[in-house]
Amino acid sequence: MVQSTRRQRRQRRRAPLFSPVLRPALWSALLSAVATAALATPAYAEPPLPNVVPDTGSRPVAVGGLPVPGLNGPAVPGAGAPVTPLGTGPLAAAIAAAEAQVGLLGDQLLGLRQTRTDAEAQLAAADRDLKAARDALARAQEGADAAAAGALKAAAALPPGEFAEDLHGLNMLQQITRGEEAEGATTAAAGELTRARAAEQVAYQAWLAADTRVRSVRDQYAAVEKSLHEQEKKLLKLRKDNAAQIIELERQQEALEQQLGAGYVDGQSSNGLTASPTALAAVRYALAQLGDPYVWAAEGPDAFDCSGLMWAAYRSAGYNQLPRVSRDQYYATRSRTVSRSALLPGDLLFFASGSSWTTIHHVAMYIGNGKMVQSPTTGQTVKISTVGWSRLYAATRVVGAVPAPTPTPTPAPTTPKPTSTPKPTNSPTPKPTTPSPKPTTPSPKPTTASPTPTPTPTPSPSDTPSPSPAPTAQASSLAPSDSAAPDPSTSTAD
Repeated sequence: MVQSTRRQRRQRRRAPLFSPVLRPALWSALLSAVATAALATPAYAEPPLPNVVPDTGSRPVAVGGLPVPGLNGPAVPGAGAPVTPLGTGPLAAAIAAAEAQVGLLGDQLLGLRQTRTDAEAQLAAADRDLKAARDALARAQEGADAAAAGALKAAAALPPGEFAEDLHGLNMLQQITRGEEAEGATTAAAGELTRARAAEQVAYQAWLAADTRVRSVRDQYAAVEKSLHEQEKKLLKLRKDNAAQIIELERQQEALEQQLGAGYVDGQSSNGLTASPTALAAVRYALAQLGDPYVWAAEGPDAFDCSGLMWAAYRSAGYNQLPRVSRDQYYATRSRTVSRSALLPGDLLFFASGSSWTTIHHVAMYIGNGKMVQSPTTGQTVKISTVGWSRLYAATRVVGAVPAPTPTPTPAPTTPKPTSTPKPTNSPTPKPTTPSPKPTTPSPKPTTASPTPTPTPTPSPSDTPSPSPAPTAQASSLAPSDSAAPDPSTSTAD
């Protein structure tokens, strides 16, 4: 009994309820749990830092606009965030969706057409390479066959034994030498044949891959082309069935777009720049195509699609770096994006159905004063329209602007010449005219003076001055005769 009591006491001393000295691991774990619970209180917790690169995700759609200082018009939408179309109602939504779908399918088909062209070119090159490899293989096969035949002939000329007793040693040595040469030729031909076979296999695999790609692209092209034709038929039927309503809807849309764009047009500032001659030449070309029908994939001269008109316009102006498809046109010029309040003639206007440039389905050209020239869609023609500000995704400049000419110094000198300059010219002009007749009046006076001396010698007996119409020189010659005249006068007086 006493022993059992002692044993129980020893057990109680050996197994305490809590011993941090004997169990440090348990103690540290308990402290960690308490600290974690205290730090994890929601009221004071901070969001953890990510330990991976964040996903790019999709671009958010802007719901408002950015106010532009000094611009009284509406706020400028953010880049890549077209405003909700102004036209409301199921008909407007259906038309907008159909036009966007036709534009997207058209651009996709244009891209597939280019891809198909590239794939067919690669297939043609692979076909040429395969033909060349097979020709080389045929030549290598012929060489190997010739080498094998030569080797057989050389082998037939060898003696049955290496040390034949019935042949001379020198003759046997010559035959052995000929056999070694035949064996070397056979080895070289066999190596050439092996390399030719390997090259032919590589060329065949390349041709097979190119052929498979062409078949796949052709199938994709056919499927997208079928979808495009179906969407075009739906759009044409939709317009035909609602022609009257569409006219009124477009009129309202035009008025609302003009009202929306008034702020952009009135507040436009080019910062001393003007459109380059290349851009102006592209505008002239596009305007010359007014009335030409819209035809998918058409690039002129008598029909265009939307991006084909832009492409042809800039090529006519000597700029050949603009891609063919509208999305590619934006991507190639995205580094020269222009705000809506700084547009110049020749700038490209892109329209998208979403907030990503991959949804661009239409492009037009700005011509000034809030107007654009475009080849809209199936069933329409090239025309001038008000810029669709509500659906505008972005505007880019193909060729950089140039400094505007400054004709300001020319009007400055013209303004200071009012009526002061004509006054001095009027006053001196009559003065020289009045003295001009004065010298004309004294001119007859000497003519009258010449006849005055003539009546004085009238009492002279001779009528020598009868030829009085003589000039003044004659009158001067008569002056000494007047001096000699007093002598006879005095004698007569006497």
